[in-house]
Amino acid sequence: MNRPHILVTGGAKRIGSLVCRAFAAAGWHVIIHYGTSRPAAEDLAATLPSAETLQCDLADPDAAEEMVCTLAARLEDWRVLVNSAAVFEFDGADRIDPGVFARAMAVNAQSPARMAQAYLREGRSRAGRCVIDFLDQKLENINPDFFSYTMAKAAFAAATRMQAMAAVRPEDRVYGIAPGAMMPSFDQNPDEHEVSGRMNLLGRLTAPEELAEAALFLAEGSLASGQVLYVDSGQHLLSQPRDVLYLAREATTRSG
Repeated sequence: MNRPHILVTGGAKRIGSLVCRAFAAAGWHVIIHYGTSRPAAEDLAATLPSAETLQCDLADPDAAEEMVCTLAARLEDWRVLVNSAAVFEFDGADRIDPGVFARAMAVNAQSPARMAQAYLREGRSRAGRCVIDFLDQKLENINPDFFSYTMAKAAFAAATRMQAMAAVRPEDRVYGIAPGAMMPSFDQNPDEHEVSGRMNLLGRLTAPEELAEAALFLAEGSLASGQVLYVDSGQHLLSQPRDVLYLAREATTRSG
């Protein structure tokens, strides 16, 4: 197979599926990772010119690292790892939920960091290796909602920077992409998202496809390693005291 390979975690649905489609259209062989979404992963793979699916529970960091090591031994031209899988569960600043915290730290921080380490240690590529970590604009525009999620993303962002600094080969690159409010999340309904999605400097709905375009740009471009792209229409430049999910809900309730 002459196509370059890419692994997209959480690739079966939402943002991950858009990343898979963008790279497939650009001529890549896409490996679609999924946790429990096997039908969605297989349906997506069937629509792409060159794709396969791969299951792993990222709540088990040992299994996540083993998955990468197994792929590294098999693939001869594995150019990109996209860490897009995440869990988004609520707890607040008044009390951490131990279960939510454990899942967030495993799936959103430890597993992707260890996967990137294993890939940069063992992956083979004909044109340099590239890690793209999905972070969150709220790390710059902090608020106390989704406390464990945000803590885990902050740890992951630090890992992204450290791994970029530690990369031994000059052709290896580690990047971050920080999305804003792009799709309905948690228990949000479409009307609430229509409001929350415009809570940014430009007052526009940022298309999820823009994230896939950003990932493709990083993979095929020459931006300096360690950079973070904010794809959020300027949301991270604001100061929002709560997650926009709740700000939009409050605004919708008042207007109703």
